[in-house]
Amino acid sequence: MSGLPTLDDAQVEGKRVLVRVDLNVPLEPDASGAMQVADDYRLRRSLPTINELRDHGAVVVLASHLGRPKGVDDKLRMDPVGSALGALGGFTVKKLDGVVGGDVAEAVAAAAPGDVLLLENTRFEAGETKNDDALADELAGLADVFVLDAFGSAHRAHASTVGVAERIPSFAGRLLCEELNELGALIDDPKRPYLVILGGAKISDKLAVIESLLPKVDRMLIGGGMCFTGLAARGYEIGNSLVEEDMIGEMRRLLEGEYGDRILLPTDIVVADEFAADADHEVVEASNMPDDMIGLDIGPETTAVFSGAIEEAATVFWNGPMGVFEWEAFQHGTAGVAEALANTSGHTVVGGGDSVAAVRELGLEEQMGHVSTGGGAGLEFLEGKHLPGVAALERWSDA
Repeated sequence: MSGLPTLDDAQVEGKRVLVRVDLNVPLEPDASGAMQVADDYRLRRSLPTINELRDHGAVVVLASHLGRPKGVDDKLRMDPVGSALGALGGFTVKKLDGVVGGDVAEAVAAAAPGDVLLLENTRFEAGETKNDDALADELAGLADVFVLDAFGSAHRAHASTVGVAERIPSFAGRLLCEELNELGALIDDPKRPYLVILGGAKISDKLAVIESLLPKVDRMLIGGGMCFTGLAARGYEIGNSLVEEDMIGEMRRLLEGEYGDRILLPTDIVVADEFAADADHEVVEASNMPDDMIGLDIGPETTAVFSGAIEEAATVFWNGPMGVFEWEAFQHGTAGVAEALANTSGHTVVGGGDSVAAVRELGLEEQMGHVSTGGGAGLEFLEGKHLPGVAALERWSDA
């Protein structure tokens, strides 16, 4: 991305390079009960920067959080992550038992060019999320150079994202640059027609991005749980479906505003008699939902309309599933959207989180133009917010 110092500007041979990566991956127990990585997508996306640094003779020190621990949590140690990363990359990852401290500093000092070391979960340190000066000082003391490659954490002003970058020469990694370029194009110069598809549970989580993008798009399709607040704003009865009462007025304002005709809500809904995977279900018109039923997916008519819009678009951004994708009976809307994205000739960008999980589960990842590693960070960027981690790198642009 223009204006940021990147690896092309960095001199790393013989240097200790601290790399803030995003290794926040789901874990699950294996047959023996030991934790293992359930989805290695973020690990694979971290490899280009790691391999480039190794190839240029750097000692690579990786830092990442895992989950949201409140202090030390043995279930969220980085050991299985390090093992999986090493297996994917074909190199040895030396997992350290701390984030900072004497033992960590000694291990880093003793490492040779090309070695890869992995610090313990950064959120085991209370000062991480507070961007504590003492923790940032210790992290910076481990390295000569800092590389931020964790787009999914770039919207957090933490010690390992911002604090270190304020102390030692810092650069953007390859993944971070790719993410900023891809998402930046959605703001600055999207090819048209430009289509945005939003799903997920709550309008409140995405109201800001709706308001930011609506003037820029040609069409905005809304599904998932958030669509019911929109349907309620239209005056429809929505039964027992998820609704944010305090957001109905906001949605009505958008629907009746200057760009309201760009918003497309579902015309049919898959409803069920309870929130359960095996619930009895049927398809009904969105304007005629039974009082005692709950909407759990967009219907086939809506899926077809959404798919047709995707086919006609030159640029598509998708964030959020169309229904309760985890349950087979209510995943058809999400699958339909994903398949349409995979088959369109337009450029497709899939936002992080559940959308990525759906695309990967369906085996369609390779058919997407760009699959983002950052859900919340991507949305904040598209809202027009300046990400703290990126801002911290900019101070080194002219250094």
